[in-house]
Amino acid sequence: MAVFLQSEVITIRNTKPQDLDFVLRLESDEDNARFIIPWSRAEHERVLADADMAHLVIETTDDHGRIGYMILAGVQNENRSVELVRIVIAEKGFGYGSEAIRLVQRWAFMELGAHRLWLDVKEHNIRAQHVYRALGFVVEGVLRECLRGAHGYESLVVMSILEQEYRDRQHELESLPGIYDDA
Repeated sequence: MAVFLQSEVITIRNTKPQDLDFVLRLESDEDNARFIIPWSRAEHERVLADADMAHLVIETTDDHGRIGYMILAGVQNENRSVELVRIVIAEKGFGYGSEAIRLVQRWAFMELGAHRLWLDVKEHNIRAQHVYRALGFVVEGVLRECLRGAHGYESLVVMSILEQEYRDRQHELESLPGIYDDA
């Protein structure tokens, strides 16, 4: 599935195999690694080949500099439930993550026909939770201590936005100024 989403600020396109070094560098960065579970090159290559997943690179629209990536699952889900598996932004604080999520919300609900867009976020990632709430996501619950890390167990907060919630807030969400991000 070819994906190309664009705003005045960012462009989102399908990840190419030559983008994987960039993706792996972002994942290994200490500021990002504590919020995600880094994957191997082989795991990313598997996603690139999976028709039910979208592996996407985020670039600045003006100079096409790569600034992040995101992964979605369930783009062909019969239940119309799409998961935002991961979003990683290199330069935080410029609103790139918020803008990317707004574009993906529009794509998921308006083009894919999704009924639900959901994600999970580490409980200690308060900054990302703030962004998701500002973009209309609602907390559904907490998966308590479901991940074992180097410093003990971590919990995940499950959040979602439904199609009708998106449509009710669509104008508001699309006109939001850049919200700082750390997703």
